Amino acid sequence: MLSSHAVPDVAVLDIVGSIGGAIAFIAIMSLVREPARRKINAIILAGAGAAYLAGGLGVWELAYLACAAPVAYMGLSSYRFIALGWVMHTFWDLVHHFFANPIWPFMPASSAGCAITDSLLVLWLLFGAPSFWDLAFRRRRLGGHHRTDDDVQEA
Repeated sequence: MLSSHAVPDVAVLDIVGSIGGAIAFIAIMSLVREPARRKINAIILAGAGAAYLAGGLGVWELAYLACAAPVAYMGLSSYRFIALGWVMHTFWDLVHHFFANPIWPFMPASSAGCAITDSLLVLWLLFGAPSFWDLAFRRRRLGGHHRTDDDVQEA
């Protein structure tokens, strides 16, 4: 099942593009209000589970999907499960980078790039997927420097 596979090099542009992709995803998803943001993220996670179905690992692709689907379902009500699902997908990205076909056949390092993007999404999700825009505008309203909610109430 596993054939000989040359592990692709990951270039700086692959890393920068992956970070940019994560930032763009977070910025776009931040435009969606709760609870729709959580539900859409769970649906996207479920779809991402099927991304590798013809990825070269045969029945293991189905086994991964069988494990990922219930996690995505539980993500409908919990960002922690969505984060767990992206951790699982990150692992699967790395398996594909080192042993199988890349997620995008025309980009040999795309699975490694996907692992970078997914890892950044995990961090965002573990903080409850806060709106990028709310955080940015809140900081601007607070005078551009970091203040606590207690400072705002006292002012």
